[in-house]
Amino acid sequence: MTSSGNAIVAVEALRRTFEDPGGGVIAAVDDLSMMVRTGQLTALVGPDGAGKTTLMRMFAGLLGPDSGSLRVLGIDVTADPQSVQDRISYMPQRFGLYEDLSVQENLTLYADLHGVPQDQRRERFSRMLEMTDLTRFTGRPAGKLSGGMKQKLGLACTLVRSPDLLLLDEPSVGVDPLSRRDLWTIVQQLVDEEHLSVIVSTAYMDEAERCAQVFVMNRGKLLAEGAPESLRTRAHGLTFTAVPPGGTPARELQARLIDAPELIIDAVPVGGNVRFIRRPEADPVRLSDLLRGARCEARREELEDAFMMLLQQHHEQETESPATPSPAIAVAMPRTAGGGDKPVIIVRDLVRTFGDFTAVASTSFDVARGEIFGLLGPNGAGKTTTFRMLCGLLPATSGRLQVAGRNLRTAGAQARARIGYVSQRFALYGNLTVRNNLEFFGGAYGLRGKALKARVEASLAQFGLDASAKSGLLPAGYKQRLAMATGLLHEPDILFLDEPTSGIDPLARRAFWRTITALAKSGVTIIVTTHFMEEAEYCDRIAIQDAGQMLALGTPTEVREQAAEAAGDMNSAFIAIVERGRARREAQGAAT
Repeated sequence: MTSSGNAIVAVEALRRTFEDPGGGVIAAVDDLSMMVRTGQLTALVGPDGAGKTTLMRMFAGLLGPDSGSLRVLGIDVTADPQSVQDRISYMPQRFGLYEDLSVQENLTLYADLHGVPQDQRRERFSRMLEMTDLTRFTGRPAGKLSGGMKQKLGLACTLVRSPDLLLLDEPSVGVDPLSRRDLWTIVQQLVDEEHLSVIVSTAYMDEAERCAQVFVMNRGKLLAEGAPESLRTRAHGLTFTAVPPGGTPARELQARLIDAPELIIDAVPVGGNVRFIRRPEADPVRLSDLLRGARCEARREELEDAFMMLLQQHHEQETESPATPSPAIAVAMPRTAGGGDKPVIIVRDLVRTFGDFTAVASTSFDVARGEIFGLLGPNGAGKTTTFRMLCGLLPATSGRLQVAGRNLRTAGAQARARIGYVSQRFALYGNLTVRNNLEFFGGAYGLRGKALKARVEASLAQFGLDASAKSGLLPAGYKQRLAMATGLLHEPDILFLDEPTSGIDPLARRAFWRTITALAKSGVTIIVTTHFMEEAEYCDRIAIQDAGQMLALGTPTEVREQAAEAAGDMNSAFIAIVERGRARREAQGAAT
């Protein structure tokens, strides 16, 4: 551990508890000790409920400890939180932009709140606008910005004064890969040029890889700390890539591997193959039987491998049993969505305009029964507009749209009865218990009496939910489980998932997608939007949109091949396809 003389944050035996809804006590931060070095980029990583946000709020002087010592910038935060707050900047997960105010008005407001002298504002505003590439948009209302631009404006407002310490709590949640890249370029520039100390909590392990120091947390405890390269070595010799036999989808092999926790610690589809971590004691014969002819190659370990191993080991220490995502679940075969092998979703020349702005321009595609279809695109690309039209939440300006055998223009109510929907933001009733929410939404879907009771009990068991827990107090991953459970109560033919894993950790994402693949195998059609490019690998086909136009449509392999220079890496392929499309539009605009 670093000596306290070189520490911008020094923590000793820190503890913070909260009362749970049942009257018990939850230790959000449990006897935690750590030192964060000055002038570096530091990451806090951990699953939902690990205590990251609680710890960040304690660093900012917004929460006091129950016991232990906490010094930030050499100041005892408990004794003098205001002195700490005068020298730090803190960007929470939901940063409070004023959407009716322009970009410039938001910057000015936060400069007023932070007491930034008038003679310093012009230079600071200019620097922040240039770094965030928002100079052209100073007069635009914040509410009219894309998600990525809002995050960059939030960061600019956080930095209207020059702090000694910057705290970023999940800054890239809900942000597309291009905007995420831009955000991290800005942060790295601040560290390199201003020697700013930055502590960031993140659900993205590739973001943590950028940091000089990483702290891995779970259930309020510190599991490990160190540089990414030193943490990675924990998985040395245990990481492999499996190449599925011809015709076998990568997600099927991944599901088989992840359902064998006695042999496999983790598995995830990447680039048409499956990356996995085997247990050190795994029987080679049983492992070979599990792979069923898939060619297996050793690969270099990554930080995410070490992260998953640490979570597995901590779970086993506490429960004496392996942690594994939800296995294949028993799902009732849905109602036939009309017409045997005919597509359950048909889109032809779909257009949606808002005044003189075209959000979706002449889009066409089909989706088959039991298919997982991914809608990808940067913030503001038009994918959410397309998604909302498919759900029947937004009428099309023109074009043909048929869902579950029904024309949404003439039979929207009948189509919606066959649809389940899970929104990007937690849209359930936070003051109700889990059971109350399930009963309420089950009733809204027309379930009554014994049928409702049976479906509620089945959902509680299927998704591992505590019936008596207050919904609003659940960690993000469990909120998404509850949202999924409510969306499936009426056993729909088609399930729409709008960024369902935004803000949840890799372990929760594995569990979520294990459920999705089981649903698709049972015949449910899945339409999903996501900013996690690794999740595109679970899809049968994906569509990439930008500026309302379709840039790519095909299997993940076909889309990677379209971006030949980035083949094998969906994240790089996505960026290459979008940037190529934008360059083409700019060239066409210049020509006219």
